[in-house]
Amino acid sequence: MDTYKTIIIDDERLAREEVKRALENYPEFEIIGEESNVEKAKALIESTHPDIIFLDIHMPKKSGFDLLEELGTVPEVVFTTAYDQYAVKAFEVNALDYIVKPIREERFAKAIEKIKKGFTKREEESPAPFLLHKKIFIKDGESCYFIPISSISLIESVENYAKLHFDGKTVLIKRSLNLLEEKMDPSLFFRINRSQIINTEYITEINPYFNNKLQITLSTGEKLDVSNRQSAKFKKWNSL
Repeated sequence: MDTYKTIIIDDERLAREEVKRALENYPEFEIIGEESNVEKAKALIESTHPDIIFLDIHMPKKSGFDLLEELGTVPEVVFTTAYDQYAVKAFEVNALDYIVKPIREERFAKAIEKIKKGFTKREEESPAPFLLHKKIFIKDGESCYFIPISSISLIESVENYAKLHFDGKTVLIKRSLNLLEEKMDPSLFFRINRSQIINTEYITEINPYFNNKLQITLSTGEKLDVSNRQSAKFKKWNSL
């Protein structure tokens, strides 16, 4: 990747300036915007599709974690915060790094190295999409499965794993939801929120939900909430 489209999100102007100064040594990081609260940051992310965001945790009304919950597609994240007690939770949401303010130059350099390695690994792990009629091999502990892609009804993010639902079974694999989204046939698999992808062939019912959202029922029995953004996208994707 030649450049990394970057957004800085922090309610304190001086904190945003601190990140911008730290990034001056890394011209490959193109700062395309900055915001001071979750609502504006969400709109900016959805309109510009950044590669990475530098994100504060404590902000007015909603936190950095709240922002990630509201996004349909989440860019790579580096948390920049004055608090160290949220590090475990940060890595549970697959953050690339967690920097405690004030930012030290040598610590920031390590974060940049980690960011680049993270993007390189993601690019290397992104082969061609699975064809629906093909089968894939899955190993779960001592059990092995060789299943058709079409038998997967639901994929869920569970910390650093993805949980596959198929033929009444669930299996955890060491893959990110973003990677699996790239590999699945986009004409049939649809990401309904930050943590779930469905096989649309298993949809039996779609109902309106609050705030213009949708609720989808699968033939396997799950009732799943579609995020606001993905509800709008689904209506366009699935209409004449």
